[in-house]
Amino acid sequence: MDTYPRLQCVRCNYSEPFTRPLERCPQCDGDWLDVVYDYPRVARIWQRELPRRPQTMWRYRELLPLRDDVHRLSLGEGGTPLLRASNLAMMLGCSGLYIKDERQGPTGSFKDRQAALAISVMKELGVTEAVLASTGNVAISYAAYSALAGIKIWAFLTSLVPAEKMREVAIYGAKVVKVTGTYDQTKQVAAEFAKRRGLYLDRGIRSIAARESMKTVAFEIAEQLAGYLGPGATPWRAPDWYIQSVSGGLGPVGVWKGFEELLRMGLIDHMPRLACIQAEGCAPMVHSFAKGLEKAEPVLHPRTRIITVATGDPGPAYTFLARVIRQHGGAFEAVSDEDAFRAIHVLAKLEGISMEPAAGIAFAGLFKLLSQGVIRRDEVVVVNCSGHTFPVEKHLLGEDWVQTVEAPARAPAPEEGLLGSLESLGRDVRRVAILEDDPGARRLLRRILQARGPYQIFEAENGREGLELIRRERPDLILLDLMMPEIDGFGVLEVLQSEEELQEIPVIVVTAKELTADERARLSGHIQALLQKGVFTDDELLREIGEAIEE
Repeated sequence: MDTYPRLQCVRCNYSEPFTRPLERCPQCDGDWLDVVYDYPRVARIWQRELPRRPQTMWRYRELLPLRDDVHRLSLGEGGTPLLRASNLAMMLGCSGLYIKDERQGPTGSFKDRQAALAISVMKELGVTEAVLASTGNVAISYAAYSALAGIKIWAFLTSLVPAEKMREVAIYGAKVVKVTGTYDQTKQVAAEFAKRRGLYLDRGIRSIAARESMKTVAFEIAEQLAGYLGPGATPWRAPDWYIQSVSGGLGPVGVWKGFEELLRMGLIDHMPRLACIQAEGCAPMVHSFAKGLEKAEPVLHPRTRIITVATGDPGPAYTFLARVIRQHGGAFEAVSDEDAFRAIHVLAKLEGISMEPAAGIAFAGLFKLLSQGVIRRDEVVVVNCSGHTFPVEKHLLGEDWVQTVEAPARAPAPEEGLLGSLESLGRDVRRVAILEDDPGARRLLRRILQARGPYQIFEAENGREGLELIRRERPDLILLDLMMPEIDGFGVLEVLQSEEELQEIPVIVVTAKELTADERARLSGHIQALLQKGVFTDDELLREIGEAIEE
């Protein structure tokens, strides 16, 4: 009878009972070993026990490779919320859009899961001093958990890591070593240091604990989606797509195994497709997949300002993920730094979520794959928001993010000094009327305008009220829905054209209605632009508004 859990080599299928993590296979010297569990038994335990367990990653204890719970360390990692992206979903026309909010971890990133399990395993192995290489988040998480465990950490970071992150690593008591070079060079320096000192080296994606920790993201998503969508043929629900920014590839590799295990236990009925998004300036997986390569072609000189994803050589993760995507569908995609920074703005302004640039890459990838039709708008999509923003980097905001008003020493006349300065803040305000009966659509349009310009906004929920508002306020622009009660959008346009003082106000139609040829003809010559709900972006709307107002 087989003993579980077991270690199994992915190269030669060698297997033995799991008593401690092995770095290499005793039979073929392969450096990728997986843990295999007694899945029917775990399914029975979970059915009975999970409802009573706390919402941390340790609720899935039976599928984590820690031999004895006495060594378990926790700062409350896991159990992060799955958020419905209501405003963004409306803008993109993707109603089944969810955000896995990993910003809620103890140190603000999904790497807390990795650190919790990896440091617990180190403690179980009797490690008292360890070495790791990082672009920031891993070092912060490991430093925090090693402080709890009483393990000394040597953190080797590339010199491009922001000083704020280095200081956070140091405050936990870790020894920070700044390496002038790329992340791949930093890994080499760290490995040489560990070898010379005889210290334990964290092996990143080749570490069993690191990969296994990321399964818990999949477990939580499947549980949480069932709460939103209700159970289908199985107790839990898998999304159609799982999207994550990718550097070394640890996250999606672990998440994929998590969904595989759920499928083996009968808790979900299908596997999601993976979308792995990289920065254009360091996209070895994207380029290698496009060339049909089995092994990644390294990027020797990364050209991205998003340092946390600047891994030029993803090693075995690419081979794993490329196989998964070839067999099950999915996508590798690259986005520019500018696209990622824009996505950060969109999520902050529409959903109230401030994220790290690496997470911005994932959302920029979502926008791109939707626009290409790779992801259908009726599919259920989960995007990993991998971490919280650090102190907002200045290049994200530009020069005009703040306006200054000086309070005078003496009270001046109202039109001068403080009141005059305050008044000047609104001199360029453009007046926009939104005629829309759907409160969610009104909220979306209002948030786009509020976040991206000094607009004065008026709203009406039907055509009759809208006409009264337009006559009273004389806006510079009208955003008009066609399907409204009392008087529809076509009727509003007819009235506007019949009243001489209103004829010149530009109108942009924003509608979900599929227009016939006759309806398009009725609009022709009477509107500035036609935008279809669910497929326009905030940039497209603002471009049309700018052109309408400037004419």
